[in-house]
Amino acid sequence: MPDHPLRWGAEALWEQLTPQLPGLSVEVVARIASTNSALLERARIVAPPSDDGEFAQVRRSVESSAFGRRAADLQPCLLVAEHQTHGRGRQGRVWQAAPGASLTFSLALPLAPRDWAGLSLAVGVALAEALDPLQPQARPLVGVKWPNDLWLLDGEGGGRKMGGILIETVAAANRRLAVIGIGINVQPMSPSEAASGYACVQEIDPQATAPQVLQRIARPLVDALRRFELEGFPAFAAAYARRDMLRDRAVRTTHPDVPEGVAVGLSDNGGLLVKTPEGIKEVTSGEVSVRLHPAGDAAS
Repeated sequence: MPDHPLRWGAEALWEQLTPQLPGLSVEVVARIASTNSALLERARIVAPPSDDGEFAQVRRSVESSAFGRRAADLQPCLLVAEHQTHGRGRQGRVWQAAPGASLTFSLALPLAPRDWAGLSLAVGVALAEALDPLQPQARPLVGVKWPNDLWLLDGEGGGRKMGGILIETVAAANRRLAVIGIGINVQPMSPSEAASGYACVQEIDPQATAPQVLQRIARPLVDALRRFELEGFPAFAAAYARRDMLRDRAVRTTHPDVPEGVAVGLSDNGGLLVKTPEGIKEVTSGEVSVRLHPAGDAAS
């Protein structure tokens, strides 16, 4: 656990984000299985839950640090966990997060974009730009790895994973609720974890804490989601291209038609374009795993 209690500034976050997200609640819990799972389950609740489920436990645990929460509704909610015991990534992967060493949270809100394609990429761009504002002609320190990872770049085309994004949606009444789960490494872990591809925010900002990182990225994230709803992925394409860590790199994929090739950017809808001996092919499936080639690089 952290040496000192973390001060999240939940009320200040609520005041900052409410103009963009009317009806917002901001909640902080010390421990939970998964913030995404909790918010998805909450959205499926029609009647007030009993005292047995995880949702009831969440409500009890956040009474003193929640702002704007009603019992169970479809309004926007920012749920922060100091420790996730069963955090999830894509394809069922476990997101390891030590208490205080990582920022883990989920933001649930109704969204109605014309096209959902590229949402995780737009979120990745927003987070990268908030963590690593770029001056003209500057080299990015934080890159986006298709389709949903943040990497700390090493200047030679590679790097180490700093964070991940998991987006899930659920039909709720006559709307669709998006749950955007974010996990970002903030503090260094053990030397063995660093050697295996772990990166953290303190490598570029030694004074960073999880609450400070949340304050830094929350508003840009909400702004990006609202922009995506109106304009879709094309509004983020140029910014993504600047931080695209796969561009011009040899890659391998699990897509049966694209086992390997060279990444050459993205399509208009955010699909990964891969140059193969048979021509350029597009990879769009959310279940595709992409790794830098040759083997031995950091896992996605």
